[in-house]
Amino acid sequence: MADGTSKQLPTPSSALSAGSHFHPRLGDLAVDLAEQGTIGVVLALPSDSSASYQLRSPGGGVDWRARSDGSTLRPVPVPVTHVTPMRRDAVYDSRAQQVGLAVTVHSEDGGVCESLLVLTPAQVELFHTQLGRVIKARESARDRRR
Repeated sequence: MADGTSKQLPTPSSALSAGSHFHPRLGDLAVDLAEQGTIGVVLALPSDSSASYQLRSPGGGVDWRARSDGSTLRPVPVPVTHVTPMRRDAVYDSRAQQVGLAVTVHSEDGGVCESLLVLTPAQVELFHTQLGRVIKARESARDRRR
């Protein structure tokens, strides 16, 4: 359940799936792998009069063209700002010897999505030790204020 949405959503007819190409819309940002991962704004779409996407750096500069099938283009990921644990119990999978902790991932554009933080037993022990220290420090600080 998301409280916001990513600014880059695929059009219904071209939903991303394994093996499909990214087909940006006019004005979208796209990463062009054929241009060493350069990010560009889509200025023109493939059409009867143009056999390729036309892009330009967001700050301006020289235009370039990308293949009309979108095979070299990728969506620009929205940066993650932070991750918060959800109010659910962690689950231990004895077969995989892993712990799953439900988390909410918060993006720079205000979007959120639910995900799963997977931890090894060693990571759980490390976080147990670290969080134990933080809890003691918080209790000490609270006692000093009284």
